[in-house]
Amino acid sequence: MRIRIVGAGAMGRGIAQWAATAGHTVELCDVRAEAVTAAVDFVRSMLERAVQKGRMSAEDSAATLERLIPLDDPWAQGPDVELVVEAVREDLDTKTEVFGRLEKALPATAVFATNTSSLSVTRIAAALEDPTRLAGLHFFNPVPLMKIVEIVPGAATRPEIPSALTALVESCGHRAVTVADTPGFLVNHAGRGLVTEALALLEETVGDPADIDRIARDVLGLRMGPFELMDLTGLDVTAAVIDSIWQGFRYADRLRPSYLTPNRVAAGLHGRKTGRGWYAYDPEAPAPAPAPEPPVTGDADRPVYVHGTEGQDRDAAALRTALTAAGAVVETGDGPSADALVLVPVWGTTVAAAVAGHGLPAERTFGVDPLPAAGRRRVLAVTPAADPAAARDARAVLARAAQGEEPWAVSVVRDTAGSVAQRLLASIVSVAAGIAERSIAAPADIDLAVTAGLGYPVGPLAWGDRIGADRMLELHRALHRTTGDPRHRPSRWITERAQLGLALTDPGTSPAACTADAT
Repeated sequence: MRIRIVGAGAMGRGIAQWAATAGHTVELCDVRAEAVTAAVDFVRSMLERAVQKGRMSAEDSAATLERLIPLDDPWAQGPDVELVVEAVREDLDTKTEVFGRLEKALPATAVFATNTSSLSVTRIAAALEDPTRLAGLHFFNPVPLMKIVEIVPGAATRPEIPSALTALVESCGHRAVTVADTPGFLVNHAGRGLVTEALALLEETVGDPADIDRIARDVLGLRMGPFELMDLTGLDVTAAVIDSIWQGFRYADRLRPSYLTPNRVAAGLHGRKTGRGWYAYDPEAPAPAPAPEPPVTGDADRPVYVHGTEGQDRDAAALRTALTAAGAVVETGDGPSADALVLVPVWGTTVAAAVAGHGLPAERTFGVDPLPAAGRRRVLAVTPAADPAAARDARAVLARAAQGEEPWAVSVVRDTAGSVAQRLLASIVSVAAGIAERSIAAPADIDLAVTAGLGYPVGPLAWGDRIGADRMLELHRALHRTTGDPRHRPSRWITERAQLGLALTDPGTSPAACTADAT
């Protein structure tokens, strides 16, 4: 296939390398000739590096470069061009002008694709004489390594084009997901679940960015915490995406932005590229220095009593077993002794509610997140009434480990409904469920795109299934009831599947399936 790529920036050159490596003839062009030269040099250096590392033969590298054709004029006639991929700046007027000029230069049989990450594919196509020929083909940076592509049909796109683009993408070694033309498409939309909830937790002073990031990594198993991720992406970019998706979905509560970001963006605290964001960055070190954790100084031998609130008997029993195995002094009976610390596993609720509802001693009652940790970290929640000395002892007790193992790290956070990890996970699953219930993408495609595009350890719907649809519904209901915040309102997708005994990954039966001819 002969492919013309218009735009020789980071995305354009990456798409060119990907397509040429897969055996296609690629015309690479830009209105700036120097950009094309720089892009070809960059691709050459990437291919040379692949040869040096043994990932490609010298012959294949040379053949790939031969298939990469620098083009002086983006609007040159191209009778043999079958596909055009536009990768110019994210501006509607610029993109419509590019396609308008290409429509005059290239045959009517050529398919047009835009690499937009945030603009409406339908609006870009609407400016064409033939809007049926254009679809979205959204790659992620760096293109050769990020092996996922979103294929986005516009409202007028011919039905055969998405399937043809899917076949092309998959023949070149990447995975393709088909996504409705909606704000943020799939991956950027799904990614709002993590960062918007992290910002909400920071607004409420539940923990600082380092606390929340540690919990996201060590409890949920994410590669990067949400604040580290915002610094890497750029807070200016993140804030713009959050706002555009929230506005595009008519100010949906679940996607609500934070008041914290506008001033930070205005102050130039954008992250790594400005030297300071949520963390400070040294020019010689691309990542922030790990924040030291406070040493464990409390009395690990102080007795503890584990209180199970309504519906949390299983979590309480599991915590008792773990503490006993670690050598802690665990009291039994109907209530704590006068000196015992009281640990309460919370699921969508607060420690304060347990204190008030069960007459527990406020100064020595603490919350423990029962989510199974991906790493060696537990989370202790403290209320404003907690005795600091008792909190230090509770932290020491939780830090204990079985003989021969290193102590657990223990993060101390402010009491909030569900604690940190539960709220992050609930938001991740809830936003993905919203994508599924709107039929923006199929459940399998949601999980595939998020794991490939965002690096989550498991897709959000499959993650919810690990917890269980009924338990996820219980968590969302408890968060909504405890906080009164509509952002936590259970989604229809989760509610129905919990009620019907279906998995969150199950697309279910559609009305159309019930009227289709079985033959």
